Amino acid sequence: MPRTFVWHRTRGPKVTPKREEPTSGKVKVTQVRSGIGHSWRMRAVLKSIGLRHHQHSVVHNDSVALRGQVNKVRHLVTVTPVKE
Repeated sequence: MPRTFVWHRTRGPKVTPKREEPTSGKVKVTQVRSGIGHSWRMRAVLKSIGLRHHQHSVVHNDSVALRGQVNKVRHLVTVTPVKE
């Protein structure tokens, strides 16, 4: 059977943006990619954060637990600090 996917080093962004780690306060977590096609664990993490579908946003207090969840699905979400 032929390979249907081949990873190319030249494809994709040249530079990825740095993640801004807020120290305290609230953060807005937005789902930018779908959980379809990913493992059940990643879908469970998205559900536990409170994200239901693509482009859905939730606001949470910044905590170590939330950072761990976001780190697990960092390719599916974006995190931005919220000004109070």
